[in-house]
Amino acid sequence: MFYDTMNTQNYTAITIGKLKQSDVAPVNTLIDSDILFKNSDVIAILHKGEQYQLRRTRNGKLILNK
Repeated sequence: MFYDTMNTQNYTAITIGKLKQSDVAPVNTLIDSDILFKNSDVIAILHKGEQYQLRRTRNGKLILNK
């Protein structure tokens, strides 16, 4: 896969460019949250031009904020 990164509001934004069909995750893909939260307890998600924050609490719960 090809990733372009840029820093926006103290986050590193990752966008996927020039994807082939074989690079796209299949429907109903299960992603381990430990992979998403590898270096932090907060990740930023860009969805339809809006930025969201997904947080992992000390109790292991997930909270999504706009």
